[in-house]
Amino acid sequence: MFENIRLAFAGIWSHKMRSFLTMLGIIIGIASIIAIVSTIKGTSEQIKENLIGSGNNTVQILLHQGDYEYDAEYGDNSTAAPILTAEQKEKVRKLDHVLAATFFYSRSYSSNVYYQNKAFSGGKVYGIDTDYLDTCGYQVMEGRGFVPSDYTSYAKVAILDSSAVENLFQGEEPLGRSIEIDDEPFVVVGIVKQNDDALPKINSISEFDQYYTSIMGSVMIPSASWPVAFRFDEPMNAVIKADSTDNMSSSGKAAQDIMNEIIPASSTSSNNFAYRADDVMERVKSLQQLSESTNQQLIWIAGISLLVGGIGVMNIMLVSVTERTSEIGLKKAIGARKNKILAQFLTEASVLTSIGGIIGVVSGIILSRVVSNVSGAPTAISIPSIVIAVIFSTLIGLVFGLLPSVKAANLNPIDALRSE
Repeated sequence: MFENIRLAFAGIWSHKMRSFLTMLGIIIGIASIIAIVSTIKGTSEQIKENLIGSGNNTVQILLHQGDYEYDAEYGDNSTAAPILTAEQKEKVRKLDHVLAATFFYSRSYSSNVYYQNKAFSGGKVYGIDTDYLDTCGYQVMEGRGFVPSDYTSYAKVAILDSSAVENLFQGEEPLGRSIEIDDEPFVVVGIVKQNDDALPKINSISEFDQYYTSIMGSVMIPSASWPVAFRFDEPMNAVIKADSTDNMSSSGKAAQDIMNEIIPASSTSSNNFAYRADDVMERVKSLQQLSESTNQQLIWIAGISLLVGGIGVMNIMLVSVTERTSEIGLKKAIGARKNKILAQFLTEASVLTSIGGIIGVVSGIILSRVVSNVSGAPTAISIPSIVIAVIFSTLIGLVFGLLPSVKAANLNPIDALRSE
């Protein structure tokens, strides 16, 4: 085997230009496929990051009334919305693959929050428990978070995120100042900021509309103090943090099922309440599949160049057999068996295409970087695709080198020696 490989390299080196031109089809095909696969993977990762952030793994389970998210400020209150029990909350927290769970009240597009004569428009008001900040990826930048005494004493304190600070205070120092929430004064005790990797990327108007309330900011008060401002019991929503991105969908579904246990089966259609997990991963998969299906066509087109390259390998190996007919005849005359001749030429074809595959992989990585820099398209190198590309290029040598190798192995030694 090693002797065959040595002979293959010697043959390739002795015809450098011919060998390179033979490999060119393989190089172009492999480079194209590596570049396309890198773009597909990069685009898929970008889609995932745009929708869920990188490494966040949180899923919202929100109460819906019919087809719409329920909001106590605007919802139909003719039938009381379901209230989660402590037992249900504990069940959710103990689910497999759930690292953390938090339960909260919320009001969307709240217009009843003021600082002096400035209204907090477009953002959200949350009533949060002690786990909310950690679960949702918030860090305290100034002041403090909520402490247990804030909950036991029903303290009228508030935390604002950086967007809400800009929205309400517009350059003034917020800590220690009072804001009004539905005519009740709440003292700002902390400013928080969500981790950058927990935030989805906004790339279009439709995505801006989807995340509008997050952009405008959030005001948070202790969940125990929620009735102080809004004066009646309201249903809670939940956020869970899964242990991996792959488990987000299943964990959200399991939490949704537990939270729906409290909802009577006899609810009328007009007041049909149901908790639904925001299955972001399904949207991610749909967009990824759309992107990949488009790029799969490009892979097939690039695969044609591999076929052309394989035909080129077959052609040059047939030429090589013709050129070395007397050498083959001499080897057979001194006792070389068919399988030895076959192995020698198959090895030479495989080495030729393997070198082309390796050069193609390097060229593909460089090409993907160039495409990324020129077009701004994200790319991510796929190690499995590199390994498969090299193996596939070797198989091309075996397949397309088989016919010339069989021809060489079947040469009659007497006829071969006469060829001179």
